[in-house]
Amino acid sequence: MKTKAEVVIECPVATTVQLIGNKWKLLIIRNLRVRPWRFNELQKNLDGISQKVLTDSLRSMEADGLVTRTVYAEVPPRVEYALSDLGKTMRPILDAMEAWGKSYKLMSNKKRKMQKI
Repeated sequence: MKTKAEVVIECPVATTVQLIGNKWKLLIIRNLRVRPWRFNELQKNLDGISQKVLTDSLRSMEADGLVTRTVYAEVPPRVEYALSDLGKTMRPILDAMEAWGKSYKLMSNKKRKMQKI
């Protein structure tokens, strides 16, 4: 049987899923594609995410080169997270997901309306 790393090397889709394949990472990228965010802003915006999950997700995405963490030398210190240049290349993926989600909602609503008739 192949290891997880071997599957990722062979399959580009598996590589992408491994990097961003959970709900929270996708939603973090969704937010960061608009502008840099501070940790507390992200946590408030991502309803239901725990501090630990957000911290782990941001660290993982930073280690994978998708996110940058900038610490500003201010009092109190300010930290912002933004998409790296590599992370910005994921914009078309999120844009396509957004477009598909909108289409799905429209089709779903039409189907429900037709069933009521």
